[in-house]
Amino acid sequence: MTDETIRIGDIAQASVDGCAAIFCDLDGCLVSGGHVYPNVRDFVTRHSDRLWIVSNNSSDTADTLSARMRLLGLEVGAGRILLAGEQAVRRIAARRPGAAVLVYAEAPIRDLARSLGLRIETRRPDFVLLARDPGFSVRDLARLIDEVQDGARLVVTNVDTVHPDDRGRPVPETGAIVAAVRACVPSIRFTSIGKPAPDLVELGLRLSGAIPAACVFIGDNAGTDGVAASAAGVRFVHLRRMTANGPPAAGALAMPDAAAAGGSI
Repeated sequence: MTDETIRIGDIAQASVDGCAAIFCDLDGCLVSGGHVYPNVRDFVTRHSDRLWIVSNNSSDTADTLSARMRLLGLEVGAGRILLAGEQAVRRIAARRPGAAVLVYAEAPIRDLARSLGLRIETRRPDFVLLARDPGFSVRDLARLIDEVQDGARLVVTNVDTVHPDDRGRPVPETGAIVAAVRACVPSIRFTSIGKPAPDLVELGLRLSGAIPAACVFIGDNAGTDGVAASAAGVRFVHLRRMTANGPPAAGALAMPDAAAAGGSI
């Protein structure tokens, strides 16, 4: 984040006139749990033709998240939702069709992996995919470490340690599991396309056809949203909310060098 970063306290204050594409974080920015922040519904409606959700969510696919947002009165089509979990699965499937993948994730991500032809829950996998998994156990931790040390490539959807619930309190995220893995094996290597890597923002640029200088990224976390936007050349607007991801910038692990560039799945 640079000194040129714009800071606002309400999404209605975001200056988006003339922007070809508006990239926006989700948790802590538009919603927290089932709570929709003030002025968000109006913002989404007014800018629906330019709005893209770019989120480190690793529990949903674009289809399941679009449906959940609709129940909150937020109409964002699945084609304009880019999620770390879904895109990690799609990248593995595109680069290694039919790969064997040990998946730690919720049902929508596991189902997507199967639908894309990946072989999941197998011994001696080619990849271990770690997403947000509420059922992750000490036994899972041991197996993940064992498979990676036997040669599987570890792909982490995102490194956020928390996201805020509807009271602004921290909900453990994928990065909290990563912290446990690294507590056991500090030298473990992984790749991640979730923010702060720029991959999701760059994908949004390609799909929207917009150039970075004509776009804006609105997010509540300077350490993830801001870094990803800057790396992609997109202006960052810091929406400062007092939540689990709020000031000071928090909620994400530092990534090892091999993961910092994202994208090398």
